[in-house]
Amino acid sequence: MVKYHSWSELVLLAWLAILPIMLSGCADTYYGAMEKVGIHKRDIMIDRVENARDAQEDAQEQFKSALEQFNAVVQLKDTDLKRAYDKLNAEYEDTKDAADNVSERIDKVEAVAGALFEEWQAELDLYQNAELRRSSKVKLEKTKGRYKEMISSMHQAEKSMEPVLRIFQDNVLYLKHNLNAQAIGSLKEEFASLKGEINRLVTQMNRAIEKSNTFIADIK
Repeated sequence: MVKYHSWSELVLLAWLAILPIMLSGCADTYYGAMEKVGIHKRDIMIDRVENARDAQEDAQEQFKSALEQFNAVVQLKDTDLKRAYDKLNAEYEDTKDAADNVSERIDKVEAVAGALFEEWQAELDLYQNAELRRSSKVKLEKTKGRYKEMISSMHQAEKSMEPVLRIFQDNVLYLKHNLNAQAIGSLKEEFASLKGEINRLVTQMNRAIEKSNTFIADIK
């Protein structure tokens, strides 16, 4: 009697099968092992694009939270500046982690995309039917075109995080070494600049998220 597995069970079986391979760091063998349990590069790509999209959504919220904390600090008058620094520094570290996660997810999307498109291109030569080959080639080019738009948008969003992190880091460091009212005054001057950069970042990420959703819908 054939035993059917749920998607979650298949994922677990795949994980158990490929864990030793992942540790060896061989991507081709990893993809091969996944295919043996019914999970193909296309499935992995969709999953990774979704993860990258979710990471950008999480990063958006974290950057907004950081801006709120920054604003709370610059509004302070008489309070514990050391505690204010600790909160702002913790927010900066969380924001940096969120940004790093976005970059890591984008790298994973690019890795599987390269493998998928390379395989697809090679398999065009296996067709005996010229019409089917032509149709597959057209679909490949369209998919690659949509992918390029999406990954470009992701990188633009990724790049927009850099100036925010630089401004944030500079001001956290300045507050660390100048725990006084004058330091708060200096942070006030930076708030408008930081707010503008975060607004631009959110706009770029929204575009990237929209491109990701479109790509996912098209490739499914």
